Amino acid sequence: RGFATLLIAVTLSVVVKTADNARAIVAEAQRRTDAVSQRYEGLLQVFDAKGKVTDKRWTFDRLGAHGDSKAVLRFTAPAEVKGLALLVVNHPDRASDQWMWIPAIERDRRIALQDRSTRFFGTDFSFEDLEERDVNQFDYTLLGDDSVDGAPSWKIQSTPKGTKVSQYTRSIVWIRKDTYAVARIENYLEDRIVRRLTYSGFQQVQGIWTARQMEMTDLRRDSRTRLTLDKLQYNVPLKDEDFTLQAIRRQ
Repeated sequence: RGFATLLIAVTLSVVVKTADNARAIVAEAQRRTDAVSQRYEGLLQVFDAKGKVTDKRWTFDRLGAHGDSKAVLRFTAPAEVKGLALLVVNHPDRASDQWMWIPAIERDRRIALQDRSTRFFGTDFSFEDLEERDVNQFDYTLLGDDSVDGAPSWKIQSTPKGTKVSQYTRSIVWIRKDTYAVARIENYLEDRIVRRLTYSGFQQVQGIWTARQMEMTDLRRDSRTRLTLDKLQYNVPLKDEDFTLQAIRRQ
């Protein structure tokens, strides 16, 4: 009985240590991307199941600490979506608040929690995929070592702590060992993978390792969206008052 108790204690210790290590890796990856603000211009190329390509462009501004930030995403092309904007207010302890501004009818609409899983304006990103989550909203398990595009990486499972935190039941995240940059994310509904996000074109921008290209694949639709970042800057002077509904209506 004493040996069995000791064995259970040792096993639990290993499990706790593995979870702690996984969380520490994710926290360090988050820390290394810390910036007061971020700005870029994005080219989105949407590839449908038949190979047809549709181009869209947006601008992206972000201000605040990771998981407690605000972001404004605004389409600049093509003409049918130009001016459409999304305001995202992230929270460290719950899902974000999101509002969409539609200039054609001069109305804004709050994005309900149950609608976060829908596609964002014909791209393969969902509304939730545009949120920023704090490390404390998830539990982590280190699944082992792997490699992505030849780069040694940690493979970590991320599970939301609450049912309202995410549309996904779990995610598998690959984090590069050399730079702590996220290299791949696979999102699951139960045991079925539904979206895969891959990162490439890594460069150091103002000391922050950054993927200049991301590609989201929707495995249910057999479509994908490639996002290329241009004119990327960190720690640019941005004003808090520009991240409100009133501000995006004026712009």
